[in-house]
Amino acid sequence: MPLDEARLRSLPKTDLHCHLDGSLRIDTLLELADEAGFKLPTRDRKALEATIVPQAGSSLEDYLTRFKMTLGALQTAPALSRAAYELAEDAHREGVWYLEVRYAPFLHREKGLNDEEIVAAVLDGLGRAREDFGIQSGVILCALRTDSPKATDDLAELAIRFRGQGVVALDLAGAEDGFPAAEHQAAFQRVRSADMHVTVHAGESFGAASIRQAIHDCGAERIGHGTRLVDDDSLLQYVDDRRIGVEVCLSSNLQTGSVSSLKEHPLARFLAQGVRVSLNTDNRLMSDTTVTGELMIAVQTFGLSTREVERLVLNGFKSAFLSRRDRAELLERAGTRLRELLDAPES
Repeated sequence: MPLDEARLRSLPKTDLHCHLDGSLRIDTLLELADEAGFKLPTRDRKALEATIVPQAGSSLEDYLTRFKMTLGALQTAPALSRAAYELAEDAHREGVWYLEVRYAPFLHREKGLNDEEIVAAVLDGLGRAREDFGIQSGVILCALRTDSPKATDDLAELAIRFRGQGVVALDLAGAEDGFPAAEHQAAFQRVRSADMHVTVHAGESFGAASIRQAIHDCGAERIGHGTRLVDDDSLLQYVDDRRIGVEVCLSSNLQTGSVSSLKEHPLARFLAQGVRVSLNTDNRLMSDTTVTGELMIAVQTFGLSTREVERLVLNGFKSAFLSRRDRAELLERAGTRLRELLDAPES
């Protein structure tokens, strides 16, 4: 059977690297902007899509400017809850069993919400989606490299307050060049001391040194993007040996100029070496993608076999920020279903 879009859609999947404010439905963005009195560049649906989705070969900084259009519409608890619910619904409808949603709470304060209300609203939307669709999820709070270490400390404390209520990890995102992760080390140490998880955007718009800091200074268990990992063989081996997850987002990496072409993306090398690499959307709206779409791109670009697709999908479940018992149970169910759908032998 061919690895076509319908078959890939049927597979159980994860989405571990997915930004809430980059994954709204376009119609929802238009409606929420109206409710908020926020002016978008255009009211025409197709023109707005063309404006908000950057062309390939842009830059990370240019890519990030698109978020101004969505953040203006996500400043109330109902808007945040709706966005989270619809994101989980969209993920469920394409076969995602486990979703991790990340966002920066302090970017949603413009209309008076406090951080606790912001986090609670997102958790509410994801909780309702789990009741309605059965999709499991976790929340990752994002600090920004361009913010002060004090702001990251405050976010770490917020994450700890919501530990056990759905918040599973702390992340560091934003422009890499000139904004080292090491400056935020104390906050990540605080989160790790509270027995929480850590993932860090690194090696997307800067070199392998950025990934080194994410791992050795911040204790990252997963790396967001990590395309420059191939520049440092020793570090690549370290990541592989310690089963540090690499959250690859093919469409986004092409748009931000992290890779000059899909064929030059290191995904194939990661897979060949056995690195625990997973495929993710990053921003479903800005990158105009789904996990199914990312898998389709990988199959078409690198000629992946069913066995490689199975391994890629299972890597997502293995890297999930769940308890060992919950992860093992989900992984076993996913593995059984994958073998049924792909007719692949057991490992």
